[in-house]
Amino acid sequence: MDATLEAITRDTFGKNEARRTRREGKVPGVLYGGAGAGGPGGKDATAISVEPKALLKILHSESGVNTLISLKLGGADSKVLVKEYQLDPVTHQVLHADFYRVAMDRLLQRRIPIVVKGTPQGVKQQGGLLEFIRREIEIECLPADIPEHVEVDVSELMLHQGIRVRDLAVSEKWKPISDPEMMIVHVILPKAEEVAAPVEGAVAAAPTVPAEPEVIKKGKKDEDEDAKDEKKAKDEKSEKSEKKK
Repeated sequence: MDATLEAITRDTFGKNEARRTRREGKVPGVLYGGAGAGGPGGKDATAISVEPKALLKILHSESGVNTLISLKLGGADSKVLVKEYQLDPVTHQVLHADFYRVAMDRLLQRRIPIVVKGTPQGVKQQGGLLEFIRREIEIECLPADIPEHVEVDVSELMLHQGIRVRDLAVSEKWKPISDPEMMIVHVILPKAEEVAAPVEGAVAAAPTVPAEPEVIKKGKKDEDEDAKDEKKAKDEKSEKSEKKK
């Protein structure tokens, strides 16, 4: 996707200047690289500002930061890419954006999102699940050939099968530079709930039996004391009977 973005030069760099630019309804930014720059490492830097709505439209497009932008600045037209940008965590408005000039005849490296096509046979016939391992890969291409995404056909995948970087369809406009053995997607079994299995050789715990009332047994000493008390009571009773007579 190609897009056009109007920009104007700011007087100076710095936080105060950036705040003033935002109060004026613009997004402060920096443009890096000279006319023949081939990437974000250029030393030349120019303070600029751009329209927030136009920038957000580019960032929210399908190609996002991989959109090749025609930046119009001071009567000149430069091909640029977004280097990085900062969003307000509450309002989600763009607070700052950096751009870099690209040379249309120089290869560059970009990270491209993966988009799957189809439903795996291992999902429809074997009850599997399609799991993403990587949602983007790194490629090398010319600025005009940056794809919006890389399409991966998963319809023939069976259970325990996957697609690696080396399995991707070859393109004349770009080539993957990520590790060829890197897994992108595969079909796995659903994770079943684990049920605790009995341990071999384990002894089952005996059922709990209600405890019987405790019986307190008297010792010989206690029995002697009881006998003395009983004899004393009988003697007192006999003595009272004699007095009545």
